[in-house]
Amino acid sequence: MGNSTYDVVVIGAGPVGENVADRVVQGGLTAAIVERELVGGECSYWACMPTKALLRSATALRAARRLPGAREAITGDLDASAVLGRRDAFASNWSDDGQVSWLDSAGIALYRGHGRISSDRVVEVTGADGASISLTARHAVVVTTGSSALIPDVTGLGEAAPWTSREAAAASEVPGRLAIIGGGVVATEMATAFVNLGSVVTVLARDGVLPRAEPFVGDRVTQSLLDAGVSVRLGAEAVSVSRAGDGTVHVTLADGEQVEADELLVAVGRTPRTQDLGLDRIGLQPGAWLTVDDTLRVVDDDGALIGDGWLYAAGDVNRRVLLTHQGKYQGRAVGDVIVARAKGEKVDDGRWGRHVATADERAVPQVVFADPEVASVGLTAAAAEAAGLRIRVVDYDLGTVAGATLHADGYQGHARMVVDEDRRVIVGFTLVGPDVAELLHAATIAIVGEVPLDRLWHAVPSYPTVSEVWLRLLETYGR
Repeated sequence: MGNSTYDVVVIGAGPVGENVADRVVQGGLTAAIVERELVGGECSYWACMPTKALLRSATALRAARRLPGAREAITGDLDASAVLGRRDAFASNWSDDGQVSWLDSAGIALYRGHGRISSDRVVEVTGADGASISLTARHAVVVTTGSSALIPDVTGLGEAAPWTSREAAAASEVPGRLAIIGGGVVATEMATAFVNLGSVVTVLARDGVLPRAEPFVGDRVTQSLLDAGVSVRLGAEAVSVSRAGDGTVHVTLADGEQVEADELLVAVGRTPRTQDLGLDRIGLQPGAWLTVDDTLRVVDDDGALIGDGWLYAAGDVNRRVLLTHQGKYQGRAVGDVIVARAKGEKVDDGRWGRHVATADERAVPQVVFADPEVASVGLTAAAAEAAGLRIRVVDYDLGTVAGATLHADGYQGHARMVVDEDRRVIVGFTLVGPDVAELLHAATIAIVGEVPLDRLWHAVPSYPTVSEVWLRLLETYGR
């Protein structure tokens, strides 16, 4: 590899780490990135891309079946093997050759192996052959190692070899029966995907379905899962798990009932990949989430910077928002602020400044690719009230919008905007219904731009599109 000293060393070559390194190089500094698995990370091979590929074919089929003229042209059912094949293509068949080629073209040095911080600004990389090399950073080390699926402390669960999101996303066969512990985004998306592919699915949702979303979201997604044949067990808690010699998984619930399945997916949360990162060498706790300041520099339990502020953390590992797009957003801010500090330039760390990730707290967009889709940004009504805002909630039946009635016969959906009454701006927006994901960015711009409601009246939606819901929400709110 030659030179082992770089301006910036990034540990973790997922989308977040790639964005950090790219911004650093574009800013005129040198960067090295360390990766022990596949360049491209979780999103490329075991999350965003393959999971959405698993879901998309069934979504398209459902859309066609909702339209007279199109439904009559359909002569067969979903081809599971073809869906898995398309998934494989979007996961690049679990080869990172393309991503490695991009790193090379961007001028970013790649070191394959396990990276550990050995001292201030020094990262030791141990390769698969056991050989080590020390990389020294002139300006900064950035941790972008992400998170892993959390396996809860349930008797026998670990020994039963359950699936996590990784195994579900990369499954080579469709299990006859799939049980899922959890009711969040991964649980609902994978329940949707595998019931579409032919599995008999049972969801054990102790805390409900999508419990952090607006209440109407969980109600609609739950009903849709039930209509698709999924057994949704609200409040069900697994207390023990075992796998028999024939491979059958037995899940015992708190009420004594047993659920049997061929595979068990655990989707109850995430844990940081910091256990073997060398954090103990710099006074931090191995296995803990990393706490950061406004410009994403790591701080200790007392809020003090590590050394002179040479250590940064972006993406899942800092626990601000566990979403790929928000991690990439953080990565761009981190790369730019490192360049600014290295060159002695002014740091733009004010509200909505270039070097901070303000949207993490005020305007996080998220799409759940269930059936129906869920798209949300900003605060729920409950979160806005908890934040002390004086709000008004405006709801509208999305299925009555002219564009929606054209989009699909029997279109059902719902829209909600949460208005900060003191400033007369939107602070939260949620949509649930077929294909609502592409409507979300308009709401994101309205919230980030803090566009007054009076100005939004002049943003005229095209007719007849589903976006006309904006006009209907404003009419419901009143002038």
